[in-house]
Amino acid sequence: MRSHLLNDTTAEQYRRSVTDGVERVAAKLAATERPFTGITVDALSPRIDAIDLDQPLHDTGAVLDELEDVYLRDAIYFHHPRYLAHLNCPVVIPAVLGEAVLSAVNSSLDTWDQSAGGTLIERKLIDWTTERIGLGPAADGVFTSGGTQSNLQALLLAREEAKSDHLSELRVFASEVSHFSVKKSAKLLGLGPDAVVSIPVDHDKRMQTVALARELERCAQDGLVPMAVVATAGTTDFGSIDPLPEIAELCEQFGTWMHVDAAYGCGLLASLKHRDRISGIERADSVTVDYHKSFFQPVSSSAVLVRDAATLRHATYHAEYLNPRRMVEERIPNQVDKSLQTTRRFDALKLWMTLRTMGADGIGQLFDEVCELAREGWRLIAADPRFDVVVEPSLSTLVFRYIPAAVTDPAEIDRANLYARKALFASGDAIVAGTKVGGRHYLKFTLLNPETQASDIAAVLDLIAGHAEQYLGESLDRAS
Repeated sequence: MRSHLLNDTTAEQYRRSVTDGVERVAAKLAATERPFTGITVDALSPRIDAIDLDQPLHDTGAVLDELEDVYLRDAIYFHHPRYLAHLNCPVVIPAVLGEAVLSAVNSSLDTWDQSAGGTLIERKLIDWTTERIGLGPAADGVFTSGGTQSNLQALLLAREEAKSDHLSELRVFASEVSHFSVKKSAKLLGLGPDAVVSIPVDHDKRMQTVALARELERCAQDGLVPMAVVATAGTTDFGSIDPLPEIAELCEQFGTWMHVDAAYGCGLLASLKHRDRISGIERADSVTVDYHKSFFQPVSSSAVLVRDAATLRHATYHAEYLNPRRMVEERIPNQVDKSLQTTRRFDALKLWMTLRTMGADGIGQLFDEVCELAREGWRLIAADPRFDVVVEPSLSTLVFRYIPAAVTDPAEIDRANLYARKALFASGDAIVAGTKVGGRHYLKFTLLNPETQASDIAAVLDLIAGHAEQYLGESLDRAS
């Protein structure tokens, strides 16, 4: 079995095996005509259930053949221009190369003696990002597994900085369309069930600062502690960006930690055209960025950044076998001192490879393209009498729904849109997401692929309308 260990004696086997896998994936990418085959859970489950994991195949070629049957053939391919559903981006080749390198070397980014140069590369990228944001010379941060972990760590720091002996008194303010991880984090941090105060949004799905001010004042009057305000720079459903400068003013006035969840909107940090849309982010106490959304990186690649590096001490614990206190005195950099994780992948390498190959402008150009595409898509939908679109896009998301001319029952329209999304997914021709607006079912395009064209959007709209009309026709037949 030692023949399967990656080392100096198996380097050639490693080269052959990885090359075989890469060639198969490349062939699959080149031949993919639809984002999905439409396979069902009931159809795929028996294939996987039939595999006996206690009976190995003893050959990577055979394993790859099997993988084709249970995964590659029916995987959902985000690179396809008609994948329009969630915040999944196609990935850039330099980052995939970085993924291959980091997996083989397998550095662990918790301590210097497990990563060496990897530690310094991650720190350089953190500095690069904080400079792009404008957080100042005392800023710092650490890579995380994703936006949920980044938000959790930011709110942990905010909780500790609030210096309250009574967790039940702490309040977090976030818009009604903020990410669900805000409430989840509050629960994990031991805050009360009423800890997160939901702030209404305006017509453009941006936090209403007048309502925020009112709630902050009420918090003070009730003797409660305003622990944090979470502003969103790119909401999951609408891509809306909260009014960051006004929120920053209120946070300063009330002595409240300002966290900006820019998991989606962080691509604007590299934008050549639209950087001003996140003006005010530089005043945050902490920021979440997801490079695996709008920097076109493979999952996972995220970070939490802070204005004051000293606040990261709230995540610091020392263990003699790992990061004893003497290492701080010896100026040995250990990233575990800043992280909620211990063992941690060298995910920073992917962004490093991307920046060193394409540059920030290259990333920004790609993100600008999808933002422009969203504007074009909005014009298409707004001009189409078959659809109702909710808001003009701030980033690259469009929320809309099919509105039949002959049907006025909102519940029936809901069912038609749900059916259309499900039927479209089953066909594999395209994939769109769904959400609720005002209690009603809507559909969603999340545009993160620069290869998607306006013609793809128009074609998918026609497919949606066709499926919805089919449902309504069958519904009328059943009713008659």
